[in-house]
Formats: sequence, C-alpha cells, structure tokens
Amino acid sequence: MRGDDARRDARGGDRAGTGTGHGREGAAVRPAGGAGAVTRGPALGPGAGVEPVLATAAGHVATGTGHDTVIVLDFGAQYAQLIARRIRESRVHSLILPFDTPVGALRRLRPAGIVLSGGPASVYEPQAPRPDPELFTMGVPLLGICYGMQLMAHALGGETGPGDHREYGRTRLYLDRREPLFGRLEDRLICWMSHGDAVRRLPPGFERLAHTDSGTIAAMGDPARRLYGVQFHPEVSHTPWGLQVLRAFLFEVCGCRPTWTMASFVDRAVDAIRRAVGEGRAICALSGGVDSATAAALVHRAIGDRLTCIFVDHGFLRAGEPEQVVRTFRDLYGVPLVHVDGRARFLARLRGVIDPEAKRRRIGEEFVRVFEEEAARVGDVDVLVQGTLYPDVIESGTRTAARIKTHHNVGGLPERMRLRLVEPLRELFKDEVREVARELGLPDAIVERHPFPGPGLAIRVVGEVTEARLDRLRAADAIVREEVRRAGLHRDLWQAFAILLPVASVGVQGDARAYGEVVVVRAVTSEDGMTADWARLPDDLLETLASRITREVRGITRVLYDVTSKPPATIEWE
Repeated sequence: MRGDDARRDARGGDRAGTGTGHGREGAAVRPAGGAGAVTRGPALGPGAGVEPVLATAAGHVATGTGHDTVIVLDFGAQYAQLIARRIRESRVHSLILPFDTPVGALRRLRPAGIVLSGGPASVYEPQAPRPDPELFTMGVPLLGICYGMQLMAHALGGETGPGDHREYGRTRLYLDRREPLFGRLEDRLICWMSHGDAVRRLPPGFERLAHTDSGTIAAMGDPARRLYGVQFHPEVSHTPWGLQVLRAFLFEVCGCRPTWTMASFVDRAVDAIRRAVGEGRAICALSGGVDSATAAALVHRAIGDRLTCIFVDHGFLRAGEPEQVVRTFRDLYGVPLVHVDGRARFLARLRGVIDPEAKRRRIGEEFVRVFEEEAARVGDVDVLVQGTLYPDVIESGTRTAARIKTHHNVGGLPERMRLRLVEPLRELFKDEVREVARELGLPDAIVERHPFPGPGLAIRVVGEVTEARLDRLRAADAIVREEVRRAGLHRDLWQAFAILLPVASVGVQGDARAYGEVVVVRAVTSEDGMTADWARLPDDLLETLASRITREVRGITRVLYDVTSKPPATIEWE
C-alpha cells in the first residue's frame, strides 16, 4: 500500500507474436547466430522510426526518429505501457525506459518531455527506486504521476509520507489553478486514485494545482521549471478527462508536434529494412496471426521477392486460418510462400504430455527443427524476420525474475541460425500493429483477428492433446467466434474463444444419459492484454453458445463461462 497501490501482476499475457529478445534495449536488428555476446545493429521499432534506436552494450539508448519523443520512466507501474500508449494516441512518439536510466543517455535521446510513472514503493524507504539525481535539473519538462509526483516532491525538498486518508478508486478533485494542465475543465471533477502515501508539504517553488475532499494535494506545479505532478492517474479510462491533462502536458508544456502516425512509421521502417537487409535475402515465419502477417507484409514492401515466407501449419490453428494465410500471401500478394503441413509431426510430439510448459517447449523445439529444415531448402538467406511486439518482450520474463508463461519460440531460432534478426514491430503496441496492417492493405480477416498464442489450440486443450479433442475444440471455438461476430461484439472484445477441459460431465442426449467433456467460453475486454476484464456478454448470446455447442459438437455435454479477470487469472488457461 505505497505510492501506487494499483500495481498488479501485469507480466503475463497472451500474444500472437513470435516474441524473442530482451527488455527495453530497443534494438530490433541483431545477429542471431553463434555463441558469445550479441552485437546490435539498427532498430526497426517505433523507438527507431528509420533513424534507429541503438542499444549499446551498457543498454543505453540513442535515437533520431524525426519525431518529438516523450520518455516514460518506469518505476514498476502497472500502467507504464498505458501511459506510453496514451501519448502515442495523441500522435507523439513515446519510449519506456528503466527508472534509473542515466541522464547522459536521456540527453542523447533529446526528449521533449519525461513522464515519471507510478509504482508500488514508498519514496521514503531506503530501497525505493530513484532516478539519476540530475533528472530534476536537466531542464526538460517533467510530469510525475502518483509515485512519480511523490518522488518529485521528495527529491526537491518537499515532504512525502503516509496519507491521513488513503484514496482508492473514484475520488472527487477540486481545481486550484487551471493553467497549464487543466485548461477549460470544470472546477470539480471525478478522477481515479490509488495511493496510500501523499505529498504533505510542497517543495520550494511549487504551488498546489488541485486537491481532494480530504485536503490531499492532488496536483502540483512549478511553471518556471516546467515541473508538474498529479496524484491521480490521467492515463486510465476511469479518469475520463485525463487524456486532456496528458495532452496539455504534451502540447502546452513540452511543445510537442503531433507527427507520430503509422503512415510515417511504414515509410521510415521500409527504408530502414532496406538498409538492414541490403542486397541479401530474408525469411519470415508466418503464424497466421496479425503480428507475423504485418511484419511479413512490411518486409515484402521493402525488399519484394527477396523475402520468402515459411508457414508451418502445426495443426493447432483455428478453423479456416491455414487457408486464409495461403490465400492472402501466396494468391493475393504473390509472396513466395512455403507451406509446411506438420500436423502429424507436432501431434506426435505432444502424445502423453499434460503439463502446459512442456507443451510450449515441445512445440517450440519442433518448430525450430521444421523451420530449419525448410530454411535450408530455401537456400542462401541472410535475415530472419519475426513479428515480435513490445509486450512480448516483457512477457518473456525480462522485467522480473518470475516467469508466468514461456513464448513457444523465445530464444529458439535466433540462437541456432546464423542469421541477422529483423523485428520491425518490436516496440509497437497491438493497436498500432493493426494500424500498420491497414496501411499495408491486409484484409480485415487478418487485421481484426484476435490475439492468439503461438502454441495455438494445444494450450486451450487442457490436458493431453489428441486429434479428436482438437477437432472438438476447433468446432466449439468456431461457434464462439461466429456468434460473437453475429452479435456485433468482435471489435469490442480483446479475445473471445473456447477452452476444452479434461472433465467428464453427465448430460442428456436424446433420451439417454451421456458423458462428455466440458467447454469453457472465455471473453475479455482489454486495452493491451496486460490486464483484462471478463466481458459481460448478453444472456441470449451465452444461451445461444451453450445451445449450439452442446447440440453441434459431438462429445460436449456442458458449457461454462469464465468470469475471472486478469489479474488474478491470466487470459489463457495454460
């Protein structure tokens, strides 16, 4: 119960990408073969634009994107990525960096402003995360959010301690001064608070900009030094006017230009890919999801037929997806495509396997073997393309010691194949990838596809994976997706799918009792997959799903609906 009690476990997640690589370094083109240290080349993520992010051996970052950049220093906040996404939604480029990034490295980035995120610690604790002491004197506009505001007050001579009144959830806020953050907002507002500590005394030079019913300082500022802090969370939807505050900081305080668009990203990324690949050839592993499809389309725009896509059908895709991949890339766009039918091979590898991590590991190992075999047949290749997203990097266990799930091909191909790794989407969020896909003209069937785990239905079949159980789940899942679309809810949901449980449940089929398996329907809403809320589907839709699945899918006698959010659960069951 410290500076930011909203922090929850946001490490886990469910991505359709092919996550590889590490943390926040931002490098997206790297040699991927051989032993020893990996040297890094130009990045192709949004931190790079085309004038790329460069990650040195020390992890420092330098950039030249052609866009104004606002940096988010992450103090362990649940909402750090959401802050960065809100900034990008305002068409300003943003980067997330560790809280202790040296000021020298920050200066080389030439940021227009810096945001200090929330966090779970108390600033007065000896082990509390603290930035480079020179941060507050580097002359760049700063905005501290929750813990970030408390940290700013503590570092500049104010007093921070346990609040007399802890504030959680919806809280009334009263404005003391409008400019520059609050503009034309009303004098009394509802905001989202989540803190136990509070700023008790303002630092010299600061004035109170807003307060709550309890008298707690809710916002503070030093206009002369362009230093501001807010105790509430402007980035969350529960503060409905919060985006106006963030935009006031971006445009009024920092003077940013709203030039960050996915159209500009595509143009710059194409140039960067051409420089990275040179006259060489590239291969790309297509998974059927929007991430790998977008990465492939982007690289194909850059180098044309010098890209060969390898689509390994492991047999765990949803109904109609293998055909969609072939139809889009080979038939519609004319991309050289190798289609591998590996269904029997992968299924054999999972015989008798129940543990979900073992499933992921075996699928990953077999994928590497199959891909290597096919890549060798392609011939002389220099570059491997993967559809890694920024959340994939976090989920692969680089931010924290604990690992919730292992991406099925993390650390597989790059370490085994002597190829340079190109990850053109490495620092994009999912919604940005969809925008890029639209810019590239990919069909809606791919652009609007819900996130899907790399191991596919194999980890939605709880227990042993058999062909019969896969067929049952695939049929049930197709019904879920069809009915969700028919109800007009597909775009409102982050994911909607079916899970097959290894549980026998008695039912009635015809005039006889029958034992069958149980299907769980899972539907969630989310902005980024890092946290998610269970979707309140209409009762008639749930009734239709239960009726159709038990009637049309042989061997299913019961349908359940999962009403667990993330956290405490993850989106996927395995």
